[in-house]
Amino acid sequence: MLTGKQKRYLRSMAHHLTPIFQVGKGGTNENLIRHIEEALEVRELIKVSVLNNNFDDPKAVGAELAEGAGAELVQVIGKTIVLYKESKENKTIELP
Repeated sequence: MLTGKQKRYLRSMAHHLTPIFQVGKGGTNENLIRHIEEALEVRELIKVSVLNNNFDDPKAVGAELAEGAGAELVQVIGKTIVLYKESKENKTIELP
């Protein structure tokens, strides 16, 4: 569980990132979650965008992705989701 201070720090780091995954009308699936897990292991902090043709609530999509990938949901703003998971081998982010 992340504290408020840690979430603020991660949001500031994620501000300049571009989304590397998109959730479309098909929604989330095992393949997408597996790719997100692999990306989190390498990068630790990623952004995911929810496309306009997906009519699910972005907060629900973010919670589903975070639970499936074993990550922390940092922020959902508009249709952009920020996820964080501490890397086992490529640790680069030091939380306050």
